[in-house]
Amino acid sequence: MKLLIINGPNLNLLGMREPGVYGAESFDSYLIRLRQSFPQVEFAFFQSNVEGEIINELHSSMNKMDAVILNAGGYTHTSVSISDAIAAINIPVIEVHISNIHAREEYRHASLLAKNCKGVITGFGLDSYRLAVEALIKQQ
Repeated sequence: MKLLIINGPNLNLLGMREPGVYGAESFDSYLIRLRQSFPQVEFAFFQSNVEGEIINELHSSMNKMDAVILNAGGYTHTSVSISDAIAAINIPVIEVHISNIHAREEYRHASLLAKNCKGVITGFGLDSYRLAVEALIKQQ
């Protein structure tokens, strides 16, 4: 199985940014552990703070990947264009969030992406990504 993980804005700062909310581990170190936990999965990873680059990556994943795990960060609540890109591709996308978006500021409670995703996992720290991988493997 080929899985693409896409992280959106500010997630390049994991491990440094608000450790009380997002934890103290960088995504690079977490990805190493994730790859070790799922040797049967071929992981690709992309991070961008730019909305259009995330859309381009979603489009290009269609012919290369079996599924996408997407943490769109703040774009979750604002990007009709990313939502449309998810709807346009023919592979499943699971929306993930490190923090529980429903326990945070009111504007974070609504996801524009969720309706076009296979599922949403929120609030389990970096483990949200592992849970998404397990769900995709079971759905295979």
